[in-house]
Amino acid sequence: MIDTPTPFDAARSLILEGRIVEAEALMVRELDAVTARHGAGTPQWASAQCDLGNVLFNADQMGRAVDCFRAAVSVSPRDYPELYKGHLTYRSNLGQALRLAGRLDEAEQELRAGARARMEYYGREHPGYAFGLEPLADLLLQRGDLAQARQVVEEMVANLYQAGHERVAVALALRAEIVRATGSGDELFPGADRLPEHVLEQLVLAVCERAGSGDPLLYRTLLRDLAAAIEARLGPDHFATLKALSNLANLNRNIGDEAGLAERVDVIRRVLAAHDRQGRAEDALHVAQGLALALGDAGQPEEGLRAYANAHQRAVRLGRPEPVSQTLRNWGLALQEAGRLDEAEARLAEAVAAAATGADYEMLGRGRIALGLFLQHRERLGEARTVIESGLAVLDPVHPDAIVGRSHLGAVLEGRSCGCGDMPATIAAAFREFVLSKLPPDLLDDLEVTLADHDFQIGLHLRREPTQEELERLNGVVQSALAEFRRRLAENT
Repeated sequence: MIDTPTPFDAARSLILEGRIVEAEALMVRELDAVTARHGAGTPQWASAQCDLGNVLFNADQMGRAVDCFRAAVSVSPRDYPELYKGHLTYRSNLGQALRLAGRLDEAEQELRAGARARMEYYGREHPGYAFGLEPLADLLLQRGDLAQARQVVEEMVANLYQAGHERVAVALALRAEIVRATGSGDELFPGADRLPEHVLEQLVLAVCERAGSGDPLLYRTLLRDLAAAIEARLGPDHFATLKALSNLANLNRNIGDEAGLAERVDVIRRVLAAHDRQGRAEDALHVAQGLALALGDAGQPEEGLRAYANAHQRAVRLGRPEPVSQTLRNWGLALQEAGRLDEAEARLAEAVAAAATGADYEMLGRGRIALGLFLQHRERLGEARTVIESGLAVLDPVHPDAIVGRSHLGAVLEGRSCGCGDMPATIAAAFREFVLSKLPPDLLDDLEVTLADHDFQIGLHLRREPTQEELERLNGVVQSALAEFRRRLAENT
């Protein structure tokens, strides 16, 4: 029997596609339907509030997520005993949303209360209690209270080890960061050599996930140690080894010091060799392009260009136009940076031609924008205008390449071969266009958008007096659009 996807499942899929406004609208409709069917203040209403809160949480709208989780928590399990487990989850979600919203005092209060409630419900030895300790330890680490964070995380690790629960991988990742931050020199991953292989894999994933938001220098040392230990246990070609090495390479890129950039090249070569040994051509192509970029960043431009040529050959062997176009575009941009302009133009034109034979409009749009900008900088403004406009016609207006293309098109229309136009104004205009497309046409008279202090400043001018429901909808659309715009830009920078 196949389970029917829930509205929250559908909303989560929309978020993964970057369609945040639609995901929120779906869950708002579901909350309205649940309220009409069961009434506010019921267990069903609390569950729907939590689902909407989770959508907003995943869309980085922490303030609104807090409101939803607080509403869910307001339904007392004393009135509905069957709600107790759900209530514990709602309280944990509330604490985590408060933490990410920067409201740390409130977050600690909620998380401590949640941990106590879990102990009373499950007992100290049950993993359900440990689940409440995890966000509390994370918060204490964030607040710099390392002594208490260590105490809480050690209790969590001991609980999950004793229970034989695979969540111990997440506990060990958090513990390692806390121990490294204390500078105690204690073992980072105690008992990891006894963990089953699948739990070791989860440990690597947990450390890599935390590395994205933790201290990069601290996590560079953690990943070096962990990668060496995992390779010794599972071998150089194992998924977990390659995951740790790939994240180590990414950290070195972000840190950007000379030794790290050299280590990054070495690590990427090891990962590429592992994929080649296993015949994983798609993964190898992705890594080969990363190697070309890493060589350029490490001050080896000629080796980088040879690596781009190698990546292109790999793409041709795959036999699909999209990877061929992507490698040609990247190779062309690198040639342009190296001053080899005739070769650069040839590769960029080939990238557009390859994409035109496929069905990926984003790839086609990105190729056209890259070629159009190249033509503009060579003072071929007529050609540049045609190519840039054709690229904008197939790209999502939120896409960073579309924003860059629109800005350069403004310069082209002014007769300038150099300069990006007014980039803040271009971004603001793209944001305005995006928001207006999501709102009823009769509600707003105008929407003013400017960029100031690296963020959007918005002025709304209403055409008529809105209802309370319309005001709430308007606020939701604007906030969701902000989150979607920021996320899409961050993902493509």
